[in-house]
Amino acid sequence: MNKITAAITAVGAYVPDDILTNKMLEKMVDTNEEWIVSRTGIKERRILKDPSKGTSYLAIMAAQNLIDKKNIDPKEIDLVILATVSPDMPVAATAVHVATEIGATNAFAYDLQAACSGFLYGMSTASAYIESGRYKKVLVIGADKMSSIIDYTDRTTCIIFGDGAGAALFEPNYEGLGFQDEILRSDGIGRKSLRIEAGGSLLPPTEDTVAKKLHYVTQDGKTVFKYAVSNMADVSEQIMKRNNLTNKNVNWLVAHQANQRIVSATSNRMKLEDEKVLMNIERYGNTTSATLPLLLNDFESKLKKGDNIIFATFGGGFTWGSIYLKWAYNS
Repeated sequence: MNKITAAITAVGAYVPDDILTNKMLEKMVDTNEEWIVSRTGIKERRILKDPSKGTSYLAIMAAQNLIDKKNIDPKEIDLVILATVSPDMPVAATAVHVATEIGATNAFAYDLQAACSGFLYGMSTASAYIESGRYKKVLVIGADKMSSIIDYTDRTTCIIFGDGAGAALFEPNYEGLGFQDEILRSDGIGRKSLRIEAGGSLLPPTEDTVAKKLHYVTQDGKTVFKYAVSNMADVSEQIMKRNNLTNKNVNWLVAHQANQRIVSATSNRMKLEDEKVLMNIERYGNTTSATLPLLLNDFESKLKKGDNIIFATFGGGFTWGSIYLKWAYNS
């Protein structure tokens, strides 16, 4: 029997209908559209406004979109991994609720938190499960309702983030397609540079923490940018060298959509032409765990069987990494 590799066999996505444009943000905080676009590449982002719906809703909709497109029986799914930094609630894993709601009643499920690298780490985890031979269908979802943890009076964060979800199904492949290699990294030096200060065991919620807005995302933008530019580019270049890849035989870069300048720095290091760099940041902003699967869904029709794809991310903590994958199907 040929070696088992883990291949993506289907993708799905969901973004809310409501759009928050840069012009709208101009009326909310001291900023302007030209500044936002020149610094980030973002023109608009999607917002889930219904207060009765959380991250699970986004994840369920993305998973259902995949199930409908692939026409699979959700009872065949063995595992659901939900990458998110904005779970519905503490303790009760959001993934468990999602699995039940989509009818994946034979699956076990859990949440994975690695900030903006969550989906990439989830890909690694899913691939290990598939390659072990114990599981046949692993659903990885990246979903975040970032609007629930953003202070819309803080111009350093509210211009960046949006809400959305994407999903990818991993299955065994015997043609050598799918997951090829990974370089995953983390460094606690970034612990204070991008975080939510209160709400955890170190600083539980109190009236004071709420009054001081300590339950919202804060970041040291210059520090995050510096580390993201160097580290994301480093691992992408390393994984190419390790697998004897050049800019000629890499078909696509699927990079975390945090900032257009960070993605450009990575693609420049890889010497990739612009047309090989998948980008949708202008429409969604940074959807954290959802950026990679949203890219796969948006550009699915361009991806061809056998294409060499480099994934790259950088997130709070710090967490970052790169994965080399061969695309396994024509849509």
